[in-house]
Amino acid sequence: MTAFFQSIGMSFEWAWFIATVCGILLIALPLLLGVAMIIYVDRKIWAAMALRRGPNVVGPFGLLQSFADGLKVFLQETIVPAASNKGLFLIAPIVTFTLALLSWAVIPFNSGAILADINVGLLYILAISSLGVYGVIIAGWSSNSKYPFFSAMRASAQMISYEVSIGFILICVVLWAGSFNLNEIVQAQKGHVFGFLNGFGFNPLLFPMWVLFLISGMAETARAPFDLTEAESELVAGYQTEYSSMAFAAYWLGEYGNVLLMCTLNAVLFWGGYLPPVDWAPLYYVPGLVWLLIKILFFFFVFSWVKATVPRYRYDQLMRLGWKVFLPLSLGFVVLVSGYLMFTRYGA
Repeated sequence: MTAFFQSIGMSFEWAWFIATVCGILLIALPLLLGVAMIIYVDRKIWAAMALRRGPNVVGPFGLLQSFADGLKVFLQETIVPAASNKGLFLIAPIVTFTLALLSWAVIPFNSGAILADINVGLLYILAISSLGVYGVIIAGWSSNSKYPFFSAMRASAQMISYEVSIGFILICVVLWAGSFNLNEIVQAQKGHVFGFLNGFGFNPLLFPMWVLFLISGMAETARAPFDLTEAESELVAGYQTEYSSMAFAAYWLGEYGNVLLMCTLNAVLFWGGYLPPVDWAPLYYVPGLVWLLIKILFFFFVFSWVKATVPRYRYDQLMRLGWKVFLPLSLGFVVLVSGYLMFTRYGA
């Protein structure tokens, strides 16, 4: 894209700047539209599993319900509690929303269709996801209210706990792919099993890691059954209790943006990303973006399915699962995978 703008007479600096801005908009605008529609899909799936109709009034089949909700929230008054730290109170949702968008810069949507094709793409995502806890912590503390503060403490412990196991899971993927670059990780999955199955998820050693990653992703994004930060029976609405208007909407958009990111990482790291499931030439006529979207929607259905059917964990159960089950398992598989690769790939 930079070369195109240079060809119409721009200097390299301006061409690069405009190309980068266009690339950001090409990702951010469809993502925001996708978040609006995925909220509708989420509500429809819950309704179907509870034998209800779900949104069906605003627009054809209720497709405009999310936009109507957004307009309603936009027109509400922004209320800032008198005893809160007003600066931090207003900054917190901006931090959460911004970080939810930043991770998409390194996601490969197709071969070569990536905003920032950096060699440490996976480390970049880990760094951004680690920063996500600050938006929640700042919101809970700055509200100067006990329920948001309790929720923020829960959120920090929960996110840190499951990031540890996610880190070890990703080490297994990096060891097998031999790179932190997400595009190279996708390419390493081409014909990975039996020479024609695309995806580390088909590998018997990495399939358990995908199961752990899927569950850890639900805990990392505070989705049910791990939504202890927003447990309405205990904490009203959690760290969002004191928020209204667009500040509340920013948290809502950020939460669903992170859920979509986790669904995308499931597809990219374990199920071939933009590659078709089978390494068969006719399947490559389907654009890679289409394959990626199909996989993202499938994993989002799994997230919604779990939320509609699995009861919420107690907090002690949540922490026990993270520290006493997932951490030893993921650490054990790091040893197993690295040992297997040493004996088979490097002849040790």
